[in-house]
Amino acid sequence: MTQLAQQARAASRQLAKLTTAEKNACLLAMASALEARADALKAANARDMAAAAQAGLSPAMLDRLRLDDKRIAAMARGLREVAALPDPVGRVLDERTRPNGLRLRKVSVPIGVIVIIYESRPNVTADAASLCFKSGNATILRGGREALHSNRLIAETLLEAGKIALPHFPEHAIQVVPTPEREAIPILLSLTQYVDLCMPRGGEGLIRAVAECSKVPVIKHYKGVCHVYVDADADLKMAEEIAYNAKCQRPAVCNAMETLLVDRAIAPRFLPQIARRLEEKRVQLRVDADAEAILKSALPDAKSEIRRATEQDWFTEYNDYILNVRVVDGVQAAIEHINHYGSAHSDAIVTRNEARAQQFLAEVDSAAVYWNASTRFTDGGEFGMGAEIGISTDKIGARGPMGLEELTSYKWIGIGNGQLRT
Repeated sequence: MTQLAQQARAASRQLAKLTTAEKNACLLAMASALEARADALKAANARDMAAAAQAGLSPAMLDRLRLDDKRIAAMARGLREVAALPDPVGRVLDERTRPNGLRLRKVSVPIGVIVIIYESRPNVTADAASLCFKSGNATILRGGREALHSNRLIAETLLEAGKIALPHFPEHAIQVVPTPEREAIPILLSLTQYVDLCMPRGGEGLIRAVAECSKVPVIKHYKGVCHVYVDADADLKMAEEIAYNAKCQRPAVCNAMETLLVDRAIAPRFLPQIARRLEEKRVQLRVDADAEAILKSALPDAKSEIRRATEQDWFTEYNDYILNVRVVDGVQAAIEHINHYGSAHSDAIVTRNEARAQQFLAEVDSAAVYWNASTRFTDGGEFGMGAEIGISTDKIGARGPMGLEELTSYKWIGIGNGQLRT
């Protein structure tokens, strides 16, 4: 681990010298290389998928692990999008001249060495590596053992393409932790003289374990307990489509809805409507007493399981076809529920009432808050950042989807002509 970190530190010094054109040429070569090796990548992923299925991963988690032509193409497209984005390094963030003539300039610079620890989704290997590379950071990647073969081949493909595109490509700009053993991580994250930042991506257990053992700064998002609140003045067809998309489009991701809140005034009409739609995916409903009474009366032959929610359910990120449902008395009750049980990730209101929408947007304390849109948009690509390094629910530093700008720090440059402090 020490050697890995030392190599990354040396590579970060070389990366900081690369021009924008050199970085972009490497990223474009990497994108083409991923496409050219699609068959090999799918074969490596098939080995991971078989082992994961045997280990009992849920269908939703297996979906996160799967690499197919569409996802490989998306990885390549993400790299090209990152290449097309402005270089975040060297931006002048502030400039001022003091009364004594000293000129000060605040300029964006790379952070240095970033460790990314993640689970399941092998596309994170390409996303994280490309964003770190464009922002001038060396990256050390530690994927889950369930994606070991996929991650290794993706990283190997990126490195080989970079070396072909650029003769002085920093050899250790992108590294993969060579062992799946958990004991390696506390050692790596104790090397504060070489490692600048750690970003874990995965379940709450992984992120808490990393935060507890790390001696380097950690940007966290413990879990995605996301909500959709359907207001009394909502367009109910729009609300149905938004709620279905937020829950079912990809239930195992962090921006999927885990709790549906419905205003009491429209609950008798809307709850049976959305429950019938959710039956398409056999979504299990965990409901409060009011929602239970409405649904069991309106849908005595419901195909999906309906059961009473526990207190812990409201705090839970399921990553599966399970949804909490609660009837609330107005927008203020919805806001209070979200701020108490939510994880400060992504929450949405569906309404035609602008005053209530503005109250919701102002008072819900989350990284991303939506009016008449699905929570599934909380994503670097959807926000126009290119690929995404992660989503932060911290308040200090980055918050929400993290793209290139969030992977830079800054330094002050002072230019004088002999000024002295008196």
